[in-house]
Amino acid sequence: MIKNSLTFIFLLFYVFGFSQTTIEKDLESEILETSRNIKIYLPKGYEQDSIKNYPLTIVLDEGYLFDIYAANATLFAKKDKSPQQIIVGVSIEENKAEDIAYNRNNGTLTTTANYFYEFVRDEVIFYVESNYRTSPFISLVGQGYAGNLISHYLKEDAAFINSFICINPSFSDFIGGELQSYNLSKFGKEDNTFYFYTNNSTSFSAKKQAKISRIQNGLKDLEIKNFNIISDKITTASSISSISEAVPRALTKIFEVYSAISKEEYDKNIKDLNPSDAIYYLENKYLEIEFLFGTNLGIREKDIYAIENIIIEKENGDKLRDFGKMILKLFPTSHLGDYYIGRYYESGKMFKKALKYYKVGYGKMDPSDPNADAFYENILRLGGQ
Repeated sequence: MIKNSLTFIFLLFYVFGFSQTTIEKDLESEILETSRNIKIYLPKGYEQDSIKNYPLTIVLDEGYLFDIYAANATLFAKKDKSPQQIIVGVSIEENKAEDIAYNRNNGTLTTTANYFYEFVRDEVIFYVESNYRTSPFISLVGQGYAGNLISHYLKEDAAFINSFICINPSFSDFIGGELQSYNLSKFGKEDNTFYFYTNNSTSFSAKKQAKISRIQNGLKDLEIKNFNIISDKITTASSISSISEAVPRALTKIFEVYSAISKEEYDKNIKDLNPSDAIYYLENKYLEIEFLFGTNLGIREKDIYAIENIIIEKENGDKLRDFGKMILKLFPTSHLGDYYIGRYYESGKMFKKALKYYKVGYGKMDPSDPNADAFYENILRLGGQ
């Protein structure tokens, strides 16, 4: 409990470090027939880079959720565990029935909540996408009754939301039937990636825990291509602590494809692949990162090294040239693409071609690179051939 509270306090202090990048605006709404305050967090470097696009996250803000999410997102991006995000906090009226309530008799949204639902869908997202550089990846985040509201966006015919993050959700008694009616199979037909996150918590009442467990158990066997169900369970005595834990846990799963290849990812998806499939996996990972998140990372060296042994040890290293070409395609300034092509030609005793690629690769390296001297050994070794 103390550890969780300290984490929460740290995050709130961390927020003050980037609060100057948050813009507040009263957005005029034809749907609500009034204005509504929104907060827009722009990541570091947004103004300097006029080309880069960013995933969009809409936080239905009940007090501190926007700050917690923005702090976590900033830390994750700094640690290269997620892309930088444009984060929009949408204020919720103090009387929750005005924005996120549902009919207790059938689970449908109230008239005013339905207006708020449309306001977020048709006006907030439209405004941000029209005025800021966003990528196609959109997340919705809400806690409590706002989490229940977010689940209703699953019913949209067009699958335009990528991640539905329902934290400490206060679902209606009809949530099971509602989910069954939403034609979730539509997500499997999209060339995209989707996530549905919920968390349970020991801090909830027994009734609430049982309801969320039923939903999570009902979804666990749902196998829909591209639609990832994330059912979390948090052990804590405080609902606030469960929020501070749920946010980073959701980010870890939702942006898993963005992170460098972990041991878990390697063991699950890569280690048994043949060289051609391993190369395709790595290439597709970075193409997906660029498509979803608007981030052209090139390619991380640690990910190149992660599959290096597969390329070298299987099939007599015959795919080294393909490996090098893939690296040069995604990361043309990297010396490693030239290195692997050079190694391919050297193994085939085509020493002149190998020397050519080793020289090109060495020319791309910074002389201060601690690996530069070792790389130059390749040139010295073949210099007399």
